[in-house]
Amino acid sequence: MVTREATWAYRDDHDEFARTFFRRFGAGVVSSIGVGTYLGDPTDERDAAYREAITRALESGVNVVDTAINYRHQRSERVVGDAVADAAVDRDAVLVATKGGFVPFDGDRPENPGAFVRDEYVDTGLVDRADLVGGQHCIAPAFVDDQVDRSLSNLGLETIDLYYVHNPETQLAERSREAVYDQLEATFERLEHRASDGDIAHYGVATWDAFRVPADHERYLSLPEVVERARSAAASAGNSATHLRAIQCPFNVFMADAFTVASHQGPDGPQSALWFAHEAGLDVFTSASIMQGRLAREMPEAVEAKLDGETRAQRAINFARSAPGVTSSLVGMGTPDHVAENVDAGRYEPLGANAFDAVFE
Repeated sequence: MVTREATWAYRDDHDEFARTFFRRFGAGVVSSIGVGTYLGDPTDERDAAYREAITRALESGVNVVDTAINYRHQRSERVVGDAVADAAVDRDAVLVATKGGFVPFDGDRPENPGAFVRDEYVDTGLVDRADLVGGQHCIAPAFVDDQVDRSLSNLGLETIDLYYVHNPETQLAERSREAVYDQLEATFERLEHRASDGDIAHYGVATWDAFRVPADHERYLSLPEVVERARSAAASAGNSATHLRAIQCPFNVFMADAFTVASHQGPDGPQSALWFAHEAGLDVFTSASIMQGRLAREMPEAVEAKLDGETRAQRAINFARSAPGVTSSLVGMGTPDHVAENVDAGRYEPLGANAFDAVFE
């Protein structure tokens, strides 16, 4: 499990980065650039490339690795586990995050996906058909409980440092917003128990749309309500404080809604997701930091001119980690070459607060 002592020692071993490269996560510190593992075909060749890349990243100063059980049909989790074991770093210096919500295949896509879901999950009683949205998404407590167990096995870890409920807004396609909040609270309570048992250290909510869209959007979820449901779940589980620790949402030059859209009610009025999370003490991990490579090819000139970095990809990464309240920006690193370029972005300072705000004027 990631610890204060190990992460600070890791930081001391990697002191070649710019001043704000390492940022607080609880009592410890983590790199403000993290490894993402979403993209890539489910092949042995891609597994080998990922394993080498993640190992290289961990040994180069990046100690955040993000995955999900459904990424590449469980292969990404398994590769992350292998890389954490292989790398010449202390396991307790690495923040490992994963997610559960989308029903995962196992190794590759089955010829009949519907039959796989029925046989593996519905007929076995792990999933009530009524809780399954679109034939692929479930956040019911029993399902998430099962997914935690599978992720622990895939990763080869005793404790998952950060476990996200994955894209709960998917449930809004068939359920009312209130029903989704109710199910989140029930699942949070189960995760509170798993935290008490030491299976996870913290949990969070990873989203695509939910926290960055206006309040009247069909896929909107209220971050203040999510926080309140987590507090209620902690109380029901007998915990004095919630283990809700973080959110994940997209943020980049072209998708800046998490900073610009004020749709979450704070003490003094509506706030953006980033500002609300910051003031609520939640860590923010940004996804799509280079927009799956698009920002390595194009970027508004006026924005790019304000950013430091040798390559456009580095400048895009530095934009993402310039936003207020961001703990770490996740970037896909499927090859060692990607690792070298992305890690080197941390040798440059991100924008200061005033310069970042000026981008939006």
